[in-house]
Amino acid sequence: MFHECVLKRNWINFASDAIEIYDMSGRITTKAFIRATEMSQLLQKVLATPELIDADDSALIFYDIGLIENRINEVKDVFPATALHAIAMKANPLMLILKKLAKMETGIEVASLPELMMAEAAGFSADKIIFDSPAKTDEEIRYALKRNIRLNADSFDELERIAAIKNECSTTSVIGVRINPQTGTGTIMSTSVSGERSKFGIPLDDNGLQLQQAFLRYNWLSAVHVHIGSQGCPVRLLVTGIKKVFDFVETMNETLTKNGNREAVSIVDIGGGLPVNYFQEEGFPGMQEYLLNLRQAIPQLFEKQYKIITEFGRHIHANAGWVASRVENVKREKDYNIAMIHLGADMFLRECYNPSDWHHTITVTDSYGRLKTGLDKNKYWVAGPLCFSGDVVARDVELPAVEAGDYILIHDTGAYTLSMWSRYNSRQIPKVIGYHNDTNQFEVLKKRETYDDLIRFWS
Repeated sequence: MFHECVLKRNWINFASDAIEIYDMSGRITTKAFIRATEMSQLLQKVLATPELIDADDSALIFYDIGLIENRINEVKDVFPATALHAIAMKANPLMLILKKLAKMETGIEVASLPELMMAEAAGFSADKIIFDSPAKTDEEIRYALKRNIRLNADSFDELERIAAIKNECSTTSVIGVRINPQTGTGTIMSTSVSGERSKFGIPLDDNGLQLQQAFLRYNWLSAVHVHIGSQGCPVRLLVTGIKKVFDFVETMNETLTKNGNREAVSIVDIGGGLPVNYFQEEGFPGMQEYLLNLRQAIPQLFEKQYKIITEFGRHIHANAGWVASRVENVKREKDYNIAMIHLGADMFLRECYNPSDWHHTITVTDSYGRLKTGLDKNKYWVAGPLCFSGDVVARDVELPAVEAGDYILIHDTGAYTLSMWSRYNSRQIPKVIGYHNDTNQFEVLKKRETYDDLIRFWS
């Protein structure tokens, strides 16, 4: 479903104090200001477009398709042409976006059988699907092998089960093993997966000899997989972990070559994990800096005949998404205000439960989508609609005066938000709209859930 719109960048003199944008930390950046202006312009057009939204659309989710495409093209440009970039589906599983990714010749990383089936339905070929999961059943392994899906084992037990199932069916699946380099954790524990203890992969320090024996035993084992973590893991930590696993591969290949009975391990899946710039800070490390660090620390990875696989998700999607929620009412007290909106922990699960770890810039517009100016004398809580006290998206944030009917815009919501939707209180998933900043079209990526949809879900 396509609609015509006009979107132009509004290059405003930033020396002017005509409009002030405040976020949860009290900081403002030029990047955030430009982004807020673009979001406001789009919201104005959407609100003015007949039959696009109605009174029930108390919240809207937006995706900048052009930005997603730009991020993918940047990854392709900086890595070797032979690399496979398998975008992590769990970051954003919207089917229409998955189909766009498939047309761009990316790969896709899946972490469950339903995600695998979604990847097939979206048009990804078997050689571009990476199946990672720490709890694969025999049936799921059999399904993947019969369809020649790339597969990463998460444990020695799973390697044994793969070996047994391979004897039952013919397959060309590329099979690897996930290794935990045990190089430490980042600043967010819940998204760090390479500490001394982790639910993911085989710990390298504790099982180095057993891993060597597995590669000697299974001549079909041709890949390694390593993922250090997601947000909160600095580039240095990512590179250190990848290098440690790569050094194991180099040593393992020397052993395999001396043994003389099989080809060397040739595929290195370095996972994802590059942090996302939620604060829109200048000088934040990007993909080019990340690759430069990789090349400096592990030149052999790029100089030899290794195939690199990446699994970026947050980096591709996060900055491309944002939401607009109508303000239903404002509770004004002597020293504080509470703005009640229509999205909370249902969409921002991590943000509400761990507010010290997660940040989103907040912008306010009037009921027509125009950016509001000034600063209220009291700080705001921005609270969601769910029936528990922790359903608060932002606390003690400085904002312009907020009124009922205004819109709260929440920036950088494209990854691990809608995909983690909670069914608590059975709130409907809002309408999702995709757009390009350099064209005159936008499209409905997903319709707002109906009451019948919710009844079917719980039936």
